[in-house]
Amino acid sequence: QVQLVESGGGLVQPGGSLRLSCAASVSIFAFNAMGWYRQAPGKQRELVATISLGGSPNYADSVKGRFTISKDNAKRTVYLQMNSLKPEDTAVYYCNAEKPIEKPTGYWGQGTQVTVTS
Repeated sequence: QVQLVESGGGLVQPGGSLRLSCAASVSIFAFNAMGWYRQAPGKQRELVATISLGGSPNYADSVKGRFTISKDNAKRTVYLQMNSLKPEDTAVYYCNAEKPIEKPTGYWGQGTQVTVTS
């Protein structure tokens, strides 16, 4: 079965950095794309960044220039490097893997909390 496990969240000050990791239980070549979403209390879950099978990244405008998504196929892991963090980045961050034919809603991790405050 497919499992995604996020790690790397924590409490940081504005301007600080964190690196999130998403480890998959299967080869990430099995997925059309992978990405990161986030959800703040009382708000809808929103796209942060995605990366295609070939490695092409896309970012939400709110994080462009500050966040970088990458992957290591051998380690079955997708990363999100977050720099210049702002209080508005505070949210639970979720890893997502797309395989529409098998599961139209995609696969999701349990989430990792990121809190940015002074």
